[in-house]
Amino acid sequence: MKSDSANIEKTQQDIIFDKQLIERLSGNGPRYTSYPTADRFHEGFTQSSFEVQAKTHFLDRNEKALSLYVHIPFCNTICYYCACNKIITKDKSKADQYLDYLDKEIDLVAPHFAKHAKVEQLHFGGGTPTFLSDAQLTRLIQKLKSTFQFADDTTGEFSIEIDPRKVSEETVALLRQLGFNRMSIGVQDFDADVQVAVNRIQSEEETLSTLAAARKYGFQSVSMDLIYGLPLQTVERFSTTLDKVIAARPDRLSVYNYAHLPHAFMPQRRINEADLPSADTKLDILNLAIQKLTAAGYIYIGMDHFALPNDELAIAQTAGTLHRNFQGYSTHDDIDMLALGVSAISKIGTSYSQNVKTTEEYYAALDKGTLPLYRGMDLTEEDVLRRDLIQRLMCDFEVDIQLLEKKYGISYLDFFSAEQTQLQQLAKDGLLSISKEAVYVQPKGRLLIRNIAMVFDQHLREKQTAARYSKVI
Repeated sequence: MKSDSANIEKTQQDIIFDKQLIERLSGNGPRYTSYPTADRFHEGFTQSSFEVQAKTHFLDRNEKALSLYVHIPFCNTICYYCACNKIITKDKSKADQYLDYLDKEIDLVAPHFAKHAKVEQLHFGGGTPTFLSDAQLTRLIQKLKSTFQFADDTTGEFSIEIDPRKVSEETVALLRQLGFNRMSIGVQDFDADVQVAVNRIQSEEETLSTLAAARKYGFQSVSMDLIYGLPLQTVERFSTTLDKVIAARPDRLSVYNYAHLPHAFMPQRRINEADLPSADTKLDILNLAIQKLTAAGYIYIGMDHFALPNDELAIAQTAGTLHRNFQGYSTHDDIDMLALGVSAISKIGTSYSQNVKTTEEYYAALDKGTLPLYRGMDLTEEDVLRRDLIQRLMCDFEVDIQLLEKKYGISYLDFFSAEQTQLQQLAKDGLLSISKEAVYVQPKGRLLIRNIAMVFDQHLREKQTAARYSKVI
């Protein structure tokens, strides 16, 4: 149980933006949407590995909670900053073919879950999920609901990513009718010059109309996504965008750092690097965003996320029931996730598994009657322990040492002896406070939570990886 003093501090959600400290500790590192991170997955994890995990964790367990993720890879146009797995096309028939194969994947995996699971979470991501026509969206939802048992609207969390340029009020109404009750609206920046520079022309009217429609039809939570570090952004320009977003008052906000990796993501090669803001300016933009959003009443949840005090995320964080997965922060328990579609990553039991990344490979595997897996991993007992610890850091800004010791039957200081030198240094820098009862992330450390989590990443410390991580800030 958390101490009263810790709960008081966490409720206040203080953040100290120490620019010199951030600059000194700035480096690259994982975002920890999973631990171990996806670059540790390997091709030795096969369909039989997946089936063993499903059988172990779902067989004869009635109404075990399940999260579904469906990846829709299609986009009408290309956004130059995008690092998602996507297919640029205007041909809706390609989506019909894709849905045919999603049906095949659902039919292959359903026997392992359908009779024993209750879907408490659903998320459509992409790509652009609303690339699908109303009829295609209806078809997909009907397939899922005819296959799986779903929680009701009051307890389930059913979300979809929205491109306001490609959705009408009628489609928003349909989405609510189909059962979606949460929405994430892509904005990035309202500035016209920035939009041209990244090839995403989106009017303020389109965005606000979508938000208004979501509220009109009873969506329980609406989030907006912003990106800082895009070409031509300045503190002044982003300040104007923030003012407009604050006036719109979404329930949640994500303010992501743009990672310019043109060697890995070809669309980013169309961005003029000379137009990118300097590292110093990016930090000033982030500082401004934190100041403005917290002054407007938003609470910093962590890892780029903000929420109003009455939002589920803020309430869950105060209660110590917040969790984190591949879609970000969640109010639900750390439940199993079954992911469908190209490149999608599942978390079943003590395993991760990822689908192939191209539609050609995806279709070929399903034509053979095999799951389209290409890599994954079974977690060791130590991986599970470290995953739990890193998740608590990311969600609570605190690790209850006594609870951890009791849960896993360890002595914290003995088990994590190799980490103590680095932790003590972070404590000297003001990022942490450490006692016999807890490791507590101080306000200075909340923006550098990835640095703290990296100390406990055994794979990062002991095993080489070819992955190139993004900047921690």
